[in-house]
Amino acid sequence: MTDLRDVPFSVVPGFRPLALDVLSPEGAGPHPVVVFVHGGGWRVGDRRTFVPTFPAARGFDLIRAAGFAVVSIDYRLTGEAVFPAQLDDVRAALAWVRAHGPEHGLDATRMVLWGESAGGHLSALAGLDRQRGVRGVVDWYGPSDLIAFPAPGPDDERPTREESLVGGPIPEHTDLARAASPARRAHAEAPPFHIAHGDADDLVPPAQSEALHEALRAQGVESTLTLVPGAGHMWRGVADPAAVMDPALAFARRVTA
Repeated sequence: MTDLRDVPFSVVPGFRPLALDVLSPEGAGPHPVVVFVHGGGWRVGDRRTFVPTFPAARGFDLIRAAGFAVVSIDYRLTGEAVFPAQLDDVRAALAWVRAHGPEHGLDATRMVLWGESAGGHLSALAGLDRQRGVRGVVDWYGPSDLIAFPAPGPDDERPTREESLVGGPIPEHTDLARAASPARRAHAEAPPFHIAHGDADDLVPPAQSEALHEALRAQGVESTLTLVPGAGHMWRGVADPAAVMDPALAFARRVTA
């Protein structure tokens, strides 16, 4: 299979065109698909970056070596639009996979959403969105409850990342913050979740992943939560990426089998 780069999947009037990359594994398809959503606090980042602290392309290569096609997507950042634009863009990417994936060797009935940080947040929301073909969600240290997120301190940058997502202070935008909070949108028909978070994360508190896990379990949804000892945001402090990659890949294989 040949990789595809810079494939447009959404053109919203007044905004830049959004593109995705399709990275194919060896062998004949159709292949199960990992739809990857990048991090960056919804402010920065792009589809070419997996986890900034990992060796270049290491994560994408490991996913492909496991037999998955990777569809890595862009979405509008908060300097361009506020929520729910970002979720709408993930939805558009999933629609592209369903419409055009089969012609590129992709099995759109076996998709896993996988994101880190802001991308984990968007992956969780899209997975809760009853999207056809999504078999599971890998959420790495994504915010899950904007209303319960720690309030900014006097020395914090303003607006915060979370404020930029909803267009202003959280207490003044509670309806939008609630809509943007996966932990408050859990339901019994959600797909399985694999959630992992460093217990030394100083940007997104581990309690955010705990809240999502507990909300899913309360609805009877399969959810596993791993708190990685000593790991910070973006897996800082994790010496070997396999420590976090292997459990996520095992989950993805199982739910798409």
